[in-house]
Amino acid sequence: MDALAQASLLGIELEYVDARGEPRQVPAHAVARIADALRTAAPGPASVAEDAPVPPRPAYQGPPGRWWLLATQLYGARSRRNWGHGDFADLFALIELAAALGAGGVGLNPLHALFDEGPEQPSPYSPNSRLFLNPLYIAVDEIADFADRPPGVAEEAAHLREAELVDYAGVARLKQRCLRAAFDAFQAHATAERRDAFAAYRGSRGPALERFAAFEVLRARFGHPWWEWPAEWRDPSPSALARLRAEAGDEMAYREYLQWIADRQLMRCRDRAHALGLPIGLYLDVAVGVRPDGFDAWNTPDAVIRSLAVGAPPDPLNTRGQNWGLAGFSPVGLQARAFGPYRDMLRAAMRYAGAIRLDHVLGLKRLYLIPDGLPPDQGAYVRLPFEQMLAVTAEESNRDRCIVIGEDLGTVPQGFRATLAQWGIWSYQVMLFERDAAGAFHSPQHYRERALATFSTHDLATFAGWIGRRDLQVKKDLGLDPGETARERAAAIVQLRRLLGLRTKQVAFPAVFRRLATSPARMLVAALEDALGVLDQVNVPGTIDQHPNWRRKLPCELEQLRDDDRLHAIARIAAETGRSSVSPAAPTPARQRDAP
Repeated sequence: MDALAQASLLGIELEYVDARGEPRQVPAHAVARIADALRTAAPGPASVAEDAPVPPRPAYQGPPGRWWLLATQLYGARSRRNWGHGDFADLFALIELAAALGAGGVGLNPLHALFDEGPEQPSPYSPNSRLFLNPLYIAVDEIADFADRPPGVAEEAAHLREAELVDYAGVARLKQRCLRAAFDAFQAHATAERRDAFAAYRGSRGPALERFAAFEVLRARFGHPWWEWPAEWRDPSPSALARLRAEAGDEMAYREYLQWIADRQLMRCRDRAHALGLPIGLYLDVAVGVRPDGFDAWNTPDAVIRSLAVGAPPDPLNTRGQNWGLAGFSPVGLQARAFGPYRDMLRAAMRYAGAIRLDHVLGLKRLYLIPDGLPPDQGAYVRLPFEQMLAVTAEESNRDRCIVIGEDLGTVPQGFRATLAQWGIWSYQVMLFERDAAGAFHSPQHYRERALATFSTHDLATFAGWIGRRDLQVKKDLGLDPGETARERAAAIVQLRRLLGLRTKQVAFPAVFRRLATSPARMLVAALEDALGVLDQVNVPGTIDQHPNWRRKLPCELEQLRDDDRLHAIARIAAETGRSSVSPAAPTPARQRDAP
């Protein structure tokens, strides 16, 4: 069999049609590198089985009704008690706020585990692991074991709370010191009931938790990427892990303790949403890939290919293509493992959520992969077993009664959205993109019923920033192509006023929300950043340190939001358009620590 035929068996597409509609041939050396990476990682015969026809059993569709949700970047929550970084106690308060306003739940950024020694790389979309949680979201003051605060904690927390932006390094230093103190107190004084609860959690998470704890200990020990570690630790045996636990003292138990506490606090939020009758509860984002030097790539190196980066081919705005620095799933490895790593990823999010969004859902069908060391324009699309991936997604969705939304923005292959719909995967419709060829905004009737509708995303301007052209100026100041001229933006705003039927030049977010609320889309999301008039967007793609991405805080404290007229205006609109989820509220439990 020649090399090209073998590449095809591996799912590598030898050419593709670019954004201009022109065919592009993948360089032969890039094809060879991708094929070698897939073959090297695969434990068995290296080929991707063609999709067999599978009668769709659609994913879970949720309870009857049309809902609206509040959404925010949790790390940016301000409150009178947090430590300068939003936490799970703030999420608990947001759930109660959502219930009071008649919202169906709260939408959040990914909560995946990041690298604790690199807090200044805070993108939630570049995770260490999609199977575990970020301990920075732990509300340390609500841990039962944290009874005696070390000196100076209150002062440090107040300083971090007052900072204009999230000081990740400062928050991480303070929380790690106090989490260590809480763990030491647990080790010394925990009740038998509390120790049993910890043991039950460890048992429920199986070998993955032990391996994650070991990985964190080994990262601290070696200080460089896992593929440069001694061979024994690149894929340690159970006996090696037992030896590591004995050598490392309590370090592995400490890492497991952090995940236990984070899980308990997030589960408390989930359970509170259920008690309040919120039809969705938590709506969580799932990143498209993971860091190649992170746990998931180490844990299943045959299913997550660290030497191939996920990205995008050249387009008019990114003429050299994009390398996102993430490792994605290998179709060969996934099939060899009966899709186990993909199931684990879904379950890790669905255990807490009533709805999840799969970032870049096109990645279930194909991924644009770039070999290490090659420029982004020398990548290729690699096919995944699409129907089998959808079957697994639907199965897990029904198992956990969790709606699945696919981020399907941009150009997708013909028939792609129809196939998603057959499997019950909802669309993600962003108003800023819902326009015709002439630039006119689509009417509400254009939105699909099984869809999430929203005005913008974390990678685009906020409502206030878009109306005020703030994003255009920021990108110009950063030397980036805004993708739109001031004249084009002015014309777009005229089109928006026309859609809304406004005769004045002033456009307010509630008018946009009302228009979206009349659409058939069953789920409507209002970002707090839009509702509260935040000017600057969460993330400016194409920047790292040039812009404070993933660092901005909300403009006011959560305690003030219950009486905020802007949120009540949105709640009234939701009620008037049949989206209110108001039901008899369970009484608010007294603030308590997490002890059994």
